[in-house]
Amino acid sequence: MAKDVRIGFDVGGTFTDGVMLRGKEVLAKAKALTTDDVTTGIINALDVLLKSKKAEVSEISLVALGTTHTTNAIIERKNLNKVGIFRLGAPATTAIPPLTGWPEDLKAAIGGADNIFIVRGGKEYDGRDVVPLDEEAIRSACRKIKGRVDSIAITGVFSPMIPDQEEKAAEIIREEFGDIPITLSNHIASISLLERENSTILNASVITVMRKAVEALKKAAKERGIEAPLFIVQNDGTVMSAEYAVNYPIFTVASGPAASVRGAVYLSGIDNGVVVDIGGTSTDVAYIVNGFPRESSITVMIGGVKTNIRCPDLMSIALGGGTIVKTRGNEVIAHGPESVGYNLVKLGKSFGGPIITTHDIAVAKGILDKKLDIFDTDFAPHIDKVKALDRDLVETAYNMIKNTLEVAVDQMKTVAGNVKAIFVGGGALVMPRKNLEGISEVVIPPHFEVCGAIGTTIAEIGAYAEGVADLEIEDRDASINKVIEKAKDEAEKAGAIRDTVEVLDIEEIPFAYMPGKREKIRIRVKGKIFE
Repeated sequence: MAKDVRIGFDVGGTFTDGVMLRGKEVLAKAKALTTDDVTTGIINALDVLLKSKKAEVSEISLVALGTTHTTNAIIERKNLNKVGIFRLGAPATTAIPPLTGWPEDLKAAIGGADNIFIVRGGKEYDGRDVVPLDEEAIRSACRKIKGRVDSIAITGVFSPMIPDQEEKAAEIIREEFGDIPITLSNHIASISLLERENSTILNASVITVMRKAVEALKKAAKERGIEAPLFIVQNDGTVMSAEYAVNYPIFTVASGPAASVRGAVYLSGIDNGVVVDIGGTSTDVAYIVNGFPRESSITVMIGGVKTNIRCPDLMSIALGGGTIVKTRGNEVIAHGPESVGYNLVKLGKSFGGPIITTHDIAVAKGILDKKLDIFDTDFAPHIDKVKALDRDLVETAYNMIKNTLEVAVDQMKTVAGNVKAIFVGGGALVMPRKNLEGISEVVIPPHFEVCGAIGTTIAEIGAYAEGVADLEIEDRDASINKVIEKAKDEAEKAGAIRDTVEVLDIEEIPFAYMPGKREKIRIRVKGKIFE
């Protein structure tokens, strides 16, 4: 029997979506309520898919997941590792210590300032030592924190270019601690020191969260007879093996929206435009370029901490199917930002409740006129209550919703003119779709309501690498090829077949205030899991 069936999951704030595909054919799809521990909701959706009997478990070739495990842990300050923090940069970098600017509760959750050590070390961009690494200081620090930390973060000056001091520090720490998770900054983010250090520490803080999630999902799959590799979606919409994800969980913080973008492209065939992912509480708007989400060019805040993690350029707005229309009599005062969320079926006017929502305005306007099979409840069991709403109230609320949508799309565009917009997510049918300013066409692809879950199953491995070259003394092509090989190495580690890896993007950024013709070279690649 051919192993040609893929299963994918996308964890949202209200629902966890699951799909089962063979090629482009969707065999089964499911929505289960998202649970506090996240994992249980995924397993519930998996059981719905398997009970559909649309394929045998022996046919399943991969299981893929877009997850909020790491994001939730950081935002909620729950189940985080206690982190031993090493900066290889004294005496040059002591003015601003690690964890500067972090929220106090997050600092406390990962163990606080007592586990920070700035030791002598660091590199120049060209490989020379700023000062030699102080190996004895590292050993001494390890003895101080042994027993009170369960994860390590190491950041060295210019280590993404020359990682040998970080690697030596990790070797020493393993000698002192034995088997302990160690995050090296040269694998996490780009050259800038403080944001890279923040990213590295956050990664080290969620190692155990990701490890437990992966172990639980693998156990659930095995108990159900599934013998297939598990992949996790990365921030750019590509995937990485679960084994790789355990070491680099920070690469998953934006995996849900990124999976929706990839699913939208896959289902619609549109490679350039805007993806509007509409849920019950919020809407994510992303710009797609050549089939992938446009990457954010600014500092990304995660849990109140500045990082330089690669993340899609997203705008999240308080607009969803459950967003509340506030009224005084027949006058609309405001639309949102509050939402009834998953209580829509209890509180919404369409379901006999007392609250007018975006969903109800769509029913009143006639743009929502059918039930989706994936939902248990009819779209408007009390449609008479909605049809009785004042017409001016309905029109005013509708125009507010329309304007909010138009402004969000306009703010994501980088050029003038109209763009195609792909509407996906469980709330796609409640949004205005005609005569939208700035939008040439609204496309709602098949299976739009589980688009994110489909996006997880596309199964392309993505990776990045950076390097610095001085073009006065180095050949440009040779310098670029060196970084390409480094990116291919990372893709292979993440689960790609090396011969299938191809270059997506080459970026060269000159260093304006340094002597010579020095520039940063940044390479993005993708590769296949299967030949």
